[in-house]
Amino acid sequence: MTIPVYFINGFLESGKTEFINYTIEEDYFKIDELTLIIACEQGEIEYEQEALKNGNAVLELLEQETDFTIRNLTALEKKYQPERIIIEYNGMWNPKDILLPRTWHMEEQITLIDAATFPVYYANMKSRMAEMVRNADVIVFNRCDGIEELPSYRRSIRAVNQFGDIVFEDSYGEIEDLGEEDLPYDINSDKIALNDDTYATWYLDAMEHMERYQGKQIEFLAMVMHQDDFPAGWFIPGRIAMVCCEEDVAFLGFPCRWDGEQELRDQQWVKVTAQLQAEYWFEYEGEGPVLYAETIERAEPAETMVVQVR
Repeated sequence: MTIPVYFINGFLESGKTEFINYTIEEDYFKIDELTLIIACEQGEIEYEQEALKNGNAVLELLEQETDFTIRNLTALEKKYQPERIIIEYNGMWNPKDILLPRTWHMEEQITLIDAATFPVYYANMKSRMAEMVRNADVIVFNRCDGIEELPSYRRSIRAVNQFGDIVFEDSYGEIEDLGEEDLPYDINSDKIALNDDTYATWYLDAMEHMERYQGKQIEFLAMVMHQDDFPAGWFIPGRIAMVCCEEDVAFLGFPCRWDGEQELRDQQWVKVTAQLQAEYWFEYEGEGPVLYAETIERAEPAETMVVQVR
């Protein structure tokens, strides 16, 4: 038998405790069996005894990183025999270092971010922020009232985590429409010619808003990459991008159909002119951006080997 673990991450005062207090009392989350909450830090907001009682939950504190061990976690499991576990993790601890008992299953990872303090943390602790959101299933920006830069916040997170759900909330609840973002090219043009400064912005925006680029002609300089599990005639043209720091880079590119794909070699530079379509692709596990090349031309390497996410 495995125990589902709900892993809640975020910097101090990002709203983790408040989020858990609210969630355990919601009807959709309630169960008859016991829920064990393991809190790894204490902020200004405390766990409400009434919420714990209504949610049939118990609280344990592990405030020292050296106490977060398989031995201690197993001891808590034996003590309470919970049906499920919620971990409120300390934002200053590296989630890469987590080791859980083998019978614990990571059911969902949620990262909470205070939108008001995000620019400061992102500017000064990019690597830690990246590790916090990299494997999150859901990233929640709260306290978004009056903040106009939310589209750029989403782009920064999407550079690190391409598939997690990103949610923005203000005092009225979830923000459904962030509005149009100023993009560094004419989104209304039938042809969009990209350069070193605009490629990463286009890639991340297309991941979020495929409909903006459906049927448009996209032109860009790219490196060739093949994947063994791709069907014949498909490859990935893309660019290497710095997503948070010099040590953290990723290859950003979409699947592309081209009849002459077998003549292209990995890391070869090409100029691509293609149309973007929103279609099912197995790696997306659903619909996502794919390219249909109209022309592929050999090209000289770009002057900037690594583009930056802005």
